[in-house]
Amino acid sequence: MTHGNIRPRRTALAAATAVAAAAALLSTSLTASAAARPTAGAARPAAAPVALSAAARTGLIRDAQAGLAGTARALGLGSEEKLVVKDVVRDGDGTVHTRYERTYAGLPVLGGDLVVHTSRSGRTEGVTRASKATLKLASLTPRIASGTARKQALSLARQNRSAKPAVDRAPRKVVWAASGKPVLAYETVIGGFQDDGTPSRLHVITDATTGKELFRYQGIETGVGNTRYSGKVDLATARSGSSYTLTDDSRGGHKTYNLDHRQDGTGTLFSQDNDTWGDGTTSNAATAAADAAYGAQETWDFYKNTFGRSGIKNDGVGAYSRVHYGDSYVNAFWDDSCFCMTYGDGTNNSDPLTALDVAGHEMSHGVTSNTAGLEYSGESGGLNEATSDIFGTGVEFYANNSSDPGDYLIGEKIDINGDGTPLRYMDKPSKDGGSADYWTSSVGNEDVHYSSGVANHFFYLLSEGSGAKTINGVDYDSPTKDGSTVTGIGRDKALQIWYKALTTYFTSTTDYAGARKGTLSAATDLYGADSAEYKAVEAAWTGVDVH
Repeated sequence: MTHGNIRPRRTALAAATAVAAAAALLSTSLTASAAARPTAGAARPAAAPVALSAAARTGLIRDAQAGLAGTARALGLGSEEKLVVKDVVRDGDGTVHTRYERTYAGLPVLGGDLVVHTSRSGRTEGVTRASKATLKLASLTPRIASGTARKQALSLARQNRSAKPAVDRAPRKVVWAASGKPVLAYETVIGGFQDDGTPSRLHVITDATTGKELFRYQGIETGVGNTRYSGKVDLATARSGSSYTLTDDSRGGHKTYNLDHRQDGTGTLFSQDNDTWGDGTTSNAATAAADAAYGAQETWDFYKNTFGRSGIKNDGVGAYSRVHYGDSYVNAFWDDSCFCMTYGDGTNNSDPLTALDVAGHEMSHGVTSNTAGLEYSGESGGLNEATSDIFGTGVEFYANNSSDPGDYLIGEKIDINGDGTPLRYMDKPSKDGGSADYWTSSVGNEDVHYSSGVANHFFYLLSEGSGAKTINGVDYDSPTKDGSTVTGIGRDKALQIWYKALTTYFTSTTDYAGARKGTLSAATDLYGADSAEYKAVEAAWTGVDVH
């Protein structure tokens, strides 16, 4: 399912087919200013890599695998050495770059990877090797026990002030060939957290003959992002040779791609020779990427640390993000078919929709799809949209970023209205000029972005209560339908109730009456049927006229 979920559709689109596979679903929610039209890009050098379809990439990898023995002979590898195809890239001029890893007597060779460059005609043009050393070991029997390597690795982690160090991967036998003479070694991976709270994947290489530490490296790269909306932030990135990519292996392998104003394909993975991304301005393409990557990591952490959910599908697998979609595209969307989120650059390509609450909103559509599966129409569609607003708000408060403090406003940073006002308000949704404050029998006929107001208002009342108050410098004044007073239970408890209801009691067709019943059941499960939390849920629903 594809959701263009930030801004409601006001007029029909005539050019939806330009959005390729996502076209039919995108057309339910794009704006007129986001009409899908191809954008001509600058001429690409013939040697630039081209996007490969899954079939094309599979075919190239299959061809490389079929020729492994001949390639190994051509490279002069010994009888104990084997090649393993890792990746393949094809340039516009037909050159193919095939990346291999090596094994020696069945053991992984760290530092044994290489890339073979082949012309269109099939002729080998060159080989790039991580190590030129000849692989030949006198013995494959270690002299020290694996337990010794394990203790050493844990000790090194503690010396590095790692918090909660634990063995993520027990010592495994490898061949260390990245420096010096190739030797038999152990590789141990220690998890936990770095001293600033960043997840840790400390790899320790120990000589299996002498017990000497050969190498250590942190598997989690922490870069710096100069974002448009969240200021300077730390980003988890990955290093590959002399370059860095916006790849977050600590959060399911999330990657951030540049569509460069195209409207199809995955795009190009952001890669550069330093680990500082963007400069805070829209003229730098990596700025929006930094916002998107930051939003993805904060959303992952929010779900993990708030609900114990490991990724959108709860399977430990990260989605991916695409920025710079189309030309002046004033929206952002989640697409189940690619398991990805996509951001436009806004009017005149000047205001990318990559704000923190937008990121949380989009990925939360994926959570809804993989839990209740709320249909994207009628009252269930409003609940679907509200769920994303609720959890997007949760992400913003969770991040605790001084450049974008948590609030109950949706899209306040992206200036989608052009006058500095938020897209939606949770304390009194009708302030946006279209959303519903209270339930009526016709609310299901409204655009889902407007019918969501009922649930958004409920969540605000449940969290903060009715009446006037100021939170993080923002003034709110939330009324109830019947003039009653609602006392909030706090955002943390309200989030737990909504998540419990979504994952346990909501179904694809849940309407507002069903949502009331589901959240009361969730409150009962979490806090008891006679609890203040249960009574607050009742009062908040009454406040928005859902009985």
